Amino acid sequence: MPVIRVEMFEGRSTDQKRELVRELTDAFVRSCGGTPQSVQIVISDVAKSDWGSGGQLCIDKA
Repeated sequence: MPVIRVEMFEGRSTDQKRELVRELTDAFVRSCGGTPQSVQIVISDVAKSDWGSGGQLCIDKA
């Protein structure tokens, strides 16, 4: 059972997440085989205040 984990900034709508899950599932099955039912996707929404990059919080970047 493949598991795809996606960490991204919060703010996407449920419809956007549905489309992402559809697209990732299709791409995985196309490139690696298997069935769509076997692909598991976990989406973690992260606040910009909880994500750092380049030595600073993303909320502080312009």
